[in-house]
Amino acid sequence: MEDGAAIWRIARDSGALDLNSSYAYLLWCRDFARTSVVVRGADGEPVGFTTGYIRPERPDTLVVWQVAVDDSQRGRGLAAAMLDALAERLRPHGVRQVETTISPDNTASNRLFTSFGERHRAAVEREVLFHGGLFPDEHEPEVLYRIGPLARD
Repeated sequence: MEDGAAIWRIARDSGALDLNSSYAYLLWCRDFARTSVVVRGADGEPVGFTTGYIRPERPDTLVVWQVAVDDSQRGRGLAAAMLDALAERLRPHGVRQVETTISPDNTASNRLFTSFGERHRAAVEREVLFHGGLFPDEHEPEVLYRIGPLARD
């Protein structure tokens, strides 16, 4: 739970993520630690995170909620390494697919999850999950990426 404030700051400073309340990040660290990853820098402080959960109706599916890397650490492959580590950690628990949603203008996330599918020799299906009109505020559509089944290496 002690990482909640730091990952809230990383999300806030990313400029790309929808920022949740600081309280939500604290709860996330408490309730979904097994399905999330925090990466630490040389000083031991968090420099990146991936949050996720197992989809209740599909226990073989990890839903990735957010992925963020501190500006000072970008370009080092940390986001891809976190996704790979999380998929590997959850494989023994029956996870065979990954889902996430990405807004159409988020080129970095599109590349991240497309390359994740390629590395894991998995199909990547895309469809609009939430069109913009569903949101109570100005928001782009959210495209569902369904990646799987993941290869069994």
